[in-house]
Amino acid sequence: MDYAKHSVGNLAIVSLIFGGVLYFFIWTPVISQPFFPFQNYKCPSSNTNAIADTRDELETALERASMANKTVIIAMKSLRCVVDLHHYPLLEFIFWPESGIFSLKHMDYAKNRVGNVAIIFLLFAGVFYFFIWTPAISQPFFSFQKNQCPSSNKSAVGNPRDELETALERASMANKTLIIAMVNKAYVEGEKAMLDLFLDSFWLGEDTRSLVNHLLLVTVDQIAFDRCNFLRLHCYRLVTDGVDFGGEKLYMSDEFIKMMWRRTLFLSDVLKRGYSFIFTDTDVMWLRNPFARLSQNESEDLQISTDIFNGDPWSEANLINTGFYMVRSNNKTIALFDTWYSMKDNSTGMKEQDVLINMKSNGVFKQLGLRVRFLDTLYFSGFCQDSRNFTAVTTVHANCCRSINAKVADLGAVLGDWKRFKGSTINGTSTIGWSRHMACAHSWIVVNGSSVR
Repeated sequence: MDYAKHSVGNLAIVSLIFGGVLYFFIWTPVISQPFFPFQNYKCPSSNTNAIADTRDELETALERASMANKTVIIAMKSLRCVVDLHHYPLLEFIFWPESGIFSLKHMDYAKNRVGNVAIIFLLFAGVFYFFIWTPAISQPFFSFQKNQCPSSNKSAVGNPRDELETALERASMANKTLIIAMVNKAYVEGEKAMLDLFLDSFWLGEDTRSLVNHLLLVTVDQIAFDRCNFLRLHCYRLVTDGVDFGGEKLYMSDEFIKMMWRRTLFLSDVLKRGYSFIFTDTDVMWLRNPFARLSQNESEDLQISTDIFNGDPWSEANLINTGFYMVRSNNKTIALFDTWYSMKDNSTGMKEQDVLINMKSNGVFKQLGLRVRFLDTLYFSGFCQDSRNFTAVTTVHANCCRSINAKVADLGAVLGDWKRFKGSTINGTSTIGWSRHMACAHSWIVVNGSSVR
């Protein structure tokens, strides 16, 4: 009974708070910014044909943004689009003009209805307090007060749908191909977070914006997961068995190596589920659509970036980098990842990339019958070897860099260079050059055990 009192008492308190929140959002006259994420919709021109042509787009946007009771919060710069909203008489909406004045269309009905909901919650809270806390009542009024809570074992609560499979299905293209990136708290926090730069590159790149729809962000801590959900991306929370992967992991630190191996195990699981993917670090800027540059030949099992490209895409002498690669799901690549991960315990002090390099040198690729293409830095470049041609570059990776702060500084400069190139009228090979990666160069200078940058 004490537990029930506290639990339902807490529910009553939540009801009181929820009622207050409803009043706050409906009756507070001045609110400067919308709090909840919203769907985007471009208001058409005022002619009748334009409005008719975009009606389906508006219907889709309203369905995505509305609550279960067909209520939606709308922010817009002017009243011009409001006319189109009157074609939806059953829709209640809150109009949020840019000036910050909070107003309503369908105002009387919406106010009365939501106000009544708030009153009901307040009454509901009072009833719960009466029946739970009044000592004179000897018999429970509600049947649930005598029920025993079921055990938490799987047979009692049922087996939930596989969360990873759901996330993969939502993010993948029709051919079961997707883009995977992994982040932790250190990559989502800060004045300008690495994740923000990564997403900025999709916005600024050529034919890259739609690719965000096929990006699965794998998060290794709760803060990164919350940030991902706030951005309305495809998100998956990777369980790390009690290991804290939240903070910055300096290059080649023990925590860094553990996180890289956990990543390898996860990606092996994805392959076994039949999904092909591009894996990308978030310190890779996507300036053009890489699918247009990568080989579509299905006989090629792995296409992997290089720190230094020797001119031959089939030469195993190329120095590979696991920060960007495309892998097709088949028996050969699954065997590769299984073999790769099995060497973890015999490779103390080595990151997974070093182990893969050793496997390549020892002929494992050939033993497994893998066809591997090594990517040209002219297209898939990095700080170790810059692309020589702005008109050809597809991705830029902040490799040969030790700290997140240094990567953020120099990748910000990369996006600045890219915007200057895009704004120029130069044809052919541009004379614009890359800014020097000074922050990353300084990141290798260690003073008292810490990087200068």
